[in-house]
Amino acid sequence: MSREESVALFEEQRRVLTAVAYRVLGSVADAEDVVQEAWLRWSAVDAAAVRDPRAFLVRVTTRLAIDRLRSVKARREAYVGPWLPEPLGGGPGVADHAELAGSVDLALMVVLETLTPLERAVFVLREAFGMSYAEIGEVVGRGEQATRQLGHRARDHVRERRPRFDVDRRRHREVTERFLGACVEGDLAALMELLARDVTLIGDGGGRAKAPLRVIESAGKVARFLLGIASPANARRFLASAGLPEDIELRVTLSEVNGAPAVLAAVGGRPAMMITLDVTDGLVRTVYLLVNPDKMSRLALPDPSESA
Repeated sequence: MSREESVALFEEQRRVLTAVAYRVLGSVADAEDVVQEAWLRWSAVDAAAVRDPRAFLVRVTTRLAIDRLRSVKARREAYVGPWLPEPLGGGPGVADHAELAGSVDLALMVVLETLTPLERAVFVLREAFGMSYAEIGEVVGRGEQATRQLGHRARDHVRERRPRFDVDRRRHREVTERFLGACVEGDLAALMELLARDVTLIGDGGGRAKAPLRVIESAGKVARFLLGIASPANARRFLASAGLPEDIELRVTLSEVNGAPAVLAAVGGRPAMMITLDVTDGLVRTVYLLVNPDKMSRLALPDPSESA
């Protein structure tokens, strides 16, 4: 097999490999590093002797992702404040990751962070890619029965922490629109109507931007915090903690992140803050606030015609 044919075979699988690595790692940068390392492994073997290139590459990529997740977990434990996965939004800037952006919401990604690296890999390969436990066992180096037990434990763990999934995207968008309107208008009563009594707010500034260092709990506290940063003046001051001038243009719009509606604020022509909601039965259960500039670069800028 020629080098050109070997490269073509790998490129055919690149998106799938990136999708696997992203789900296991929650970081596009780490996923891309893993896929690059998988390419180096692929380029060192005789591709013509590989009976099933896709299975081979998925196995290599998954094992590399497991190893990397084990190493980055220590870094995430030392992270300043809560850690949220790196989001993906639609648009030209992330066209290469379209499969990823519409396939796994951030709320689920947050729950996956509570699994062990091996449980997470098994869950991802089973639930997202429909692989059999026998196939997954070959990937992770476990017997079929042991792999099945890992999968069941992971699934039970996910259901325990997120027992219900609101799959009505239209309703999710409606709630997000009302949420944005209430925040922009400073309407406490309207905002409280949307929040579950035990709602939580998780903020990620990563030490690079101002964000709550602890989870905010209860509807009253979450609502007061949101209204405190919602006015244009307060929002500029809040975002200035990321090094952005307070007097530059602020635009807020509804966008789409990981296949779900999100509030995206752009300051000076670049995304600076993202809010996504975990909605169940029409109520907001969790608010995810991301202002870490290191995680905003892959989000598409909002269209000015859609600005709120």
